[in-house]
Order: sequence, then structure tokens, then C-alpha cells
Amino acid sequence: MPLVTTFAALADPTRLAIVQQLSRGSATMSQLTRPHTITPPAMTKHVGILVDAGLVTRRKHGRSVVCSLQPTALGEVQTWLGDLTAYWNSAIDRLETLLESDDDEQ
Repeated sequence: MPLVTTFAALADPTRLAIVQQLSRGSATMSQLTRPHTITPPAMTKHVGILVDAGLVTRRKHGRSVVCSLQPTALGEVQTWLGDLTAYWNSAIDRLETLLESDDDEQ
């Protein structure tokens, strides 16, 4: 899934809370709806967006729908953040070296 799709799905506070809740384990749609002040149809829409983004899976278990976080769902985000962190660490190291060389010249 494109990174922008993942971020768009996570940009909504309710969907971010759903992902955080599912990071602690699978949950039924009613368990996901309970802590929020939204209707079950609204929760279904939010979960659908997370499913479309590849972050969550849904499966029927009897009369319930159980949602789970995809184990590799945030891998692309983690890679992107790792690259970004490496870039900024390198930039800070270069700046530090530059400042130290300026101190030595004075």
C-alpha cells in the first residue's frame, strides 16, 4: 500500500485509536465501538477504510466480526521513519563536525 494511503487512514483520530486498540489484540466490532461515541455503522466505515489501507483484517466468527491488525501493516511506515531518522542523524553529525572545526580554527 502506498505510504500516503496509510497516513491518510491513520490521520483520523478514531481510526488511529482503533489501530492502537488492535495493537493489544483482536477485537470484535462491538468491542471496537464501545469506547467511542460513534454508531456501529460509522465504526464499520472506519474499519473499512483501515481494511482498504491494508492495516486491518476482518473475519466472521459466528455472528461477530473480528478485526485484527495486520502484522506487517506498519512496516512501510517503520522503514520510512528509519530512513528519515538516519538522514537527520547524519545531518546533525555533519553540523556537529562543522561546528567543532570552527571552534578549532578560533
